Amino acid sequence: MFDLEEAINQRHSTRLFLRDKSVPRPLVEEALKLAVRAPSNSNIQPWHVVFASGPARDRLVEALLREAESKPPRVPPLPESFAHLRFELGALVYGSMGIARHDAEARRIARLRNWEFFRAPLAGIVCVHRDLDYVDSLGVGMFLQTLILALTARGVDTCVQVSIAGYPDIIREQLTIPEEMRILCGVAIGYSEPDFPANALRVPRNPLEQNITFEES
Repeated sequence: MFDLEEAINQRHSTRLFLRDKSVPRPLVEEALKLAVRAPSNSNIQPWHVVFASGPARDRLVEALLREAESKPPRVPPLPESFAHLRFELGALVYGSMGIARHDAEARRIARLRNWEFFRAPLAGIVCVHRDLDYVDSLGVGMFLQTLILALTARGVDTCVQVSIAGYPDIIREQLTIPEEMRILCGVAIGYSEPDFPANALRVPRNPLEQNITFEES
Protein backbone atom coordinates (compact mmCIF):
# COMPACT_ATOMS: atom_id res chain seq x y z
CA MET A 1 0.00 0.00 0.00
CA PHE A 2 1.30 3.47 -0.94
CA ASP A 3 1.61 6.49 1.29
CA LEU A 4 -0.62 9.47 0.44
CA GLU A 5 1.92 11.38 -1.66
CA GLU A 6 2.77 8.31 -3.70
CA ALA A 7 -0.92 7.53 -4.29
CA ILE A 8 -1.55 11.10 -5.50
CA ASN A 9 1.37 10.91 -7.92
CA GLN A 10 0.50 7.42 -9.17
CA ARG A 11 -3.20 8.13 -9.82
CA HIS A 12 -4.05 8.59 -13.48
CA SER A 13 -6.92 7.93 -15.87
CA THR A 14 -6.76 4.34 -17.11
CA ARG A 15 -8.25 3.99 -20.59
CA LEU A 16 -8.25 0.22 -21.00
CA PHE A 17 -8.68 -2.39 -18.28
CA LEU A 18 -8.20 -6.13 -17.98
CA ARG A 19 -11.80 -7.19 -18.60
CA ASP A 20 -11.57 -10.56 -16.83
CA LYS A 21 -9.62 -9.51 -13.73
CA SER A 22 -12.23 -8.54 -11.17
CA VAL A 23 -11.63 -6.33 -8.15
CA PRO A 24 -12.28 -8.11 -4.83
CA ARG A 25 -15.30 -6.54 -3.17
CA PRO A 26 -13.62 -6.37 0.29
CA LEU A 27 -10.93 -4.18 -1.32
CA VAL A 28 -13.57 -1.82 -2.73
CA GLU A 29 -15.36 -1.69 0.61
CA GLU A 30 -12.07 -0.85 2.40
CA ALA A 31 -11.63 2.11 0.03
CA LEU A 32 -15.25 3.20 0.48
CA LYS A 33 -14.90 3.21 4.27
CA LEU A 34 -12.07 5.70 3.85
CA ALA A 35 -13.89 7.73 1.18
CA VAL A 36 -16.91 8.39 3.41
CA ARG A 37 -14.57 10.26 5.78
CA ALA A 38 -14.51 13.07 3.19
CA PRO A 39 -15.82 16.46 4.37
CA SER A 40 -19.31 17.60 3.38
CA ASN A 41 -21.56 20.58 4.03
CA SER A 42 -23.49 20.11 7.30
CA ASN A 43 -22.46 16.43 7.27
CA ILE A 44 -25.06 15.79 4.54
CA GLN A 45 -22.79 13.14 2.98
CA PRO A 46 -24.36 13.84 -0.42
CA TRP A 47 -22.67 11.05 -2.36
CA HIS A 48 -24.70 8.18 -3.77
CA VAL A 49 -22.97 5.55 -5.89
CA VAL A 50 -24.44 2.55 -7.69
CA PHE A 51 -21.93 -0.15 -8.67
CA ALA A 52 -22.55 -2.63 -11.46
CA SER A 53 -20.54 -5.78 -12.16
CA GLY A 54 -21.12 -9.13 -13.84
CA PRO A 55 -24.36 -9.41 -15.87
CA ALA A 56 -25.67 -6.07 -14.55
CA ARG A 57 -22.58 -4.30 -15.85
CA ASP A 58 -22.79 -6.12 -19.20
CA ARG A 59 -26.46 -5.17 -19.70
CA LEU A 60 -25.67 -1.55 -18.91
CA VAL A 61 -22.77 -1.50 -21.38
CA GLU A 62 -24.87 -3.09 -24.15
CA ALA A 63 -27.60 -0.49 -23.65
CA LEU A 64 -25.14 2.41 -23.58
CA LEU A 65 -23.37 1.22 -26.74
CA ARG A 66 -26.67 0.93 -28.61
CA GLU A 67 -27.54 4.48 -27.62
CA ALA A 68 -24.07 5.82 -28.42
CA GLU A 69 -24.27 4.32 -31.92
CA SER A 70 -27.55 6.12 -32.60
CA LYS A 71 -27.24 9.52 -30.94
CA PRO A 72 -24.60 11.72 -29.29
CA PRO A 73 -24.49 12.03 -25.48
CA ARG A 74 -26.05 15.02 -23.73
CA VAL A 75 -22.77 16.36 -22.37
CA PRO A 76 -22.73 20.15 -21.81
CA PRO A 77 -20.31 21.89 -24.19
CA LEU A 78 -17.41 23.76 -22.66
CA PRO A 79 -17.41 27.57 -22.92
CA GLU A 80 -15.41 28.80 -25.89
CA SER A 81 -12.53 29.99 -23.72
CA PHE A 82 -12.09 26.47 -22.30
CA ALA A 83 -13.03 24.31 -25.28
CA HIS A 84 -9.47 24.14 -26.60
CA LEU A 85 -8.46 22.17 -23.49
CA ARG A 86 -10.77 19.30 -24.46
CA PHE A 87 -9.29 19.24 -27.97
CA GLU A 88 -5.74 19.33 -26.59
CA LEU A 89 -6.47 16.41 -24.26
CA GLY A 90 -8.05 14.48 -27.14
CA ALA A 91 -4.93 15.04 -29.24
CA LEU A 92 -2.76 13.68 -26.41
CA VAL A 93 -4.94 10.62 -25.83
CA TYR A 94 -5.44 9.70 -29.49
CA GLY A 95 -1.81 10.44 -30.21
CA SER A 96 -0.69 8.08 -27.47
CA MET A 97 -2.76 5.35 -29.15
CA GLY A 98 -1.26 6.12 -32.56
CA ILE A 99 -4.61 7.22 -34.01
CA ALA A 100 -4.27 9.84 -36.73
CA ARG A 101 -6.56 12.85 -36.76
CA HIS A 102 -8.11 11.80 -40.09
CA ASP A 103 -8.74 8.17 -39.03
CA ALA A 104 -12.47 8.47 -38.32
CA GLU A 105 -13.10 4.76 -37.83
CA ALA A 106 -10.30 4.30 -35.30
CA ARG A 107 -11.54 7.36 -33.42
CA ARG A 108 -15.08 6.01 -33.41
CA ILE A 109 -13.95 2.70 -31.92
CA ALA A 110 -11.83 4.46 -29.30
CA ARG A 111 -14.69 6.82 -28.41
CA LEU A 112 -17.12 3.95 -27.90
CA ARG A 113 -14.83 2.49 -25.24
CA ASN A 114 -16.12 5.27 -22.98
CA TRP A 115 -19.48 3.50 -22.77
CA GLU A 116 -17.81 0.16 -22.14
CA PHE A 117 -16.21 1.76 -19.06
CA PHE A 118 -12.99 1.03 -20.95
CA ARG A 119 -13.76 -2.67 -20.34
CA ALA A 120 -13.40 -2.29 -16.56
CA PRO A 121 -15.16 -5.12 -14.70
CA LEU A 122 -16.64 -2.74 -12.12
CA ALA A 123 -18.67 0.29 -13.18
CA GLY A 124 -19.75 3.01 -10.76
CA ILE A 125 -22.43 5.64 -11.30
CA VAL A 126 -21.94 8.70 -9.08
CA CYS A 127 -25.07 10.66 -8.17
CA VAL A 128 -26.28 13.52 -5.98
CA HIS A 129 -29.83 14.38 -4.91
CA ARG A 130 -31.42 16.87 -7.32
CA ASP A 131 -32.47 19.21 -4.48
CA LEU A 132 -28.89 19.79 -3.37
CA ASP A 133 -26.87 22.73 -4.71
CA TYR A 134 -23.41 23.05 -6.26
CA VAL A 135 -21.77 23.31 -2.83
CA ASP A 136 -22.87 19.73 -2.15
CA SER A 137 -21.36 18.59 -5.45
CA LEU A 138 -18.08 19.65 -3.87
CA GLY A 139 -18.72 17.08 -1.16
CA VAL A 140 -19.32 14.40 -3.79
CA GLY A 141 -16.10 15.41 -5.51
CA MET A 142 -14.07 15.13 -2.31
CA PHE A 143 -15.61 11.72 -1.65
CA LEU A 144 -14.77 10.56 -5.18
CA GLN A 145 -11.18 11.82 -4.99
CA THR A 146 -10.69 10.08 -1.66
CA LEU A 147 -12.14 6.88 -3.11
CA ILE A 148 -9.89 6.77 -6.14
CA LEU A 149 -6.80 7.58 -4.06
CA ALA A 150 -7.70 4.80 -1.63
CA LEU A 151 -8.11 2.43 -4.58
CA THR A 152 -4.81 3.57 -6.09
CA ALA A 153 -3.09 2.85 -2.77
CA ARG A 154 -4.43 -0.71 -3.05
CA GLY A 155 -3.14 -1.20 -6.58
CA VAL A 156 -6.53 -0.67 -8.25
CA ASP A 157 -6.86 1.58 -11.30
CA THR A 158 -9.69 3.99 -12.14
CA CYS A 159 -11.06 6.45 -14.66
CA VAL A 160 -13.64 9.12 -13.82
CA GLN A 161 -15.94 9.58 -16.83
CA VAL A 162 -18.15 12.59 -17.47
CA SER A 163 -19.24 10.95 -20.76
CA ILE A 164 -21.30 8.35 -18.85
CA ALA A 165 -23.68 11.06 -17.63
CA GLY A 166 -24.56 11.82 -21.26
CA TYR A 167 -27.17 9.04 -21.33
CA PRO A 168 -28.98 9.40 -17.98
CA ASP A 169 -32.22 7.76 -19.14
CA ILE A 170 -30.44 4.58 -20.19
CA ILE A 171 -28.60 4.39 -16.86
CA ARG A 172 -31.79 4.94 -14.85
CA GLU A 173 -33.57 2.25 -16.82
CA GLN A 174 -30.81 -0.33 -16.41
CA LEU A 175 -29.92 0.35 -12.77
CA THR A 176 -33.25 1.65 -11.44
CA ILE A 177 -31.75 4.91 -10.23
CA PRO A 178 -34.63 7.12 -9.02
CA GLU A 179 -35.48 10.42 -10.70
CA GLU A 180 -34.50 12.45 -7.64
CA MET A 181 -30.87 11.41 -8.12
CA ARG A 182 -28.90 13.52 -10.60
CA ILE A 183 -26.24 11.47 -12.40
CA LEU A 184 -22.92 13.31 -12.22
CA CYS A 185 -20.41 10.91 -13.76
CA GLY A 186 -19.24 7.35 -14.03
CA VAL A 187 -16.12 5.73 -12.62
CA ALA A 188 -14.42 2.70 -14.16
CA ILE A 189 -12.62 0.47 -11.64
CA GLY A 190 -10.28 -2.42 -12.33
CA TYR A 191 -6.72 -3.30 -13.29
CA SER A 192 -4.86 -1.58 -16.11
CA GLU A 193 -4.11 -3.39 -19.38
CA PRO A 194 -0.30 -3.13 -19.23
CA ASP A 195 0.31 -3.21 -22.99
CA PHE A 196 -2.17 -0.47 -23.90
CA PRO A 197 -0.10 2.62 -24.82
CA ALA A 198 -2.59 5.25 -23.58
CA ASN A 199 -2.27 3.84 -20.06
CA ALA A 200 1.28 5.17 -19.95
CA LEU A 201 0.07 8.71 -20.69
CA ARG A 202 0.48 11.24 -17.91
CA VAL A 203 -1.42 14.43 -18.68
CA PRO A 204 0.51 17.60 -17.72
CA ARG A 205 -0.81 20.11 -15.19
CA ASN A 206 -0.60 23.90 -15.20
CA PRO A 207 2.13 25.63 -13.20
CA LEU A 208 0.75 26.67 -9.80
CA GLU A 209 0.78 30.39 -10.56
CA GLN A 210 -1.69 29.89 -13.42
CA ASN A 211 -4.48 28.79 -11.07
CA ILE A 212 -3.34 29.80 -7.57
CA THR A 213 -3.00 33.25 -6.00
CA PHE A 214 -1.59 34.18 -2.59
CA GLU A 215 -2.68 37.54 -1.12
CA GLU A 216 -0.36 38.63 1.68
CA SER A 217 -0.86 42.38 2.10
